[in-house]
Amino acid sequence: MSELQSRPLFIPRDQVPAGEHVCSYCTAKCCRYYAFPITEPTTWQCYDYMRWFLMHGTAAVFVDEGTWYLQVHADCQHLLPDNRCGIYDTRPAVCRKYTTDECEYDVDSGHQLFFESAEQVEEYAEAVLPKKKRLPWTRFKVDPLALPVLA
Repeated sequence: MSELQSRPLFIPRDQVPAGEHVCSYCTAKCCRYYAFPITEPTTWQCYDYMRWFLMHGTAAVFVDEGTWYLQVHADCQHLLPDNRCGIYDTRPAVCRKYTTDECEYDVDSGHQLFFESAEQVEEYAEAVLPKKKRLPWTRFKVDPLALPVLA
């Protein structure tokens, strides 16, 4: 059995053996997405853009400490099968600056808000924004089941 196979899948941060690093027990959460701040949405149009982001299937929007972020799920192309970095010695500066002091190793989620679907965004927008003004031609809803059936 290899050393990697004999390790426990997860151990709490405070139980990582001396001389070892939490990365040795991690699933590389920090290498499986990137996120950048976005402007806090305040209008229906802003929320519509958020819906558009999420319709692409590999994104999420979250709020952390009052800041809104767009999160893009994408594994780093240099992530090895054992969850280590394949270019550790030449990794980008953003990776070099990242520390495990407050990383997500043992955190499931700490977000104030988290949206994974366009429907979640629309529901939230309906709760926090004034009602949408209907355009004249959208005033009458047609029940698709009420359409005549041609035989």
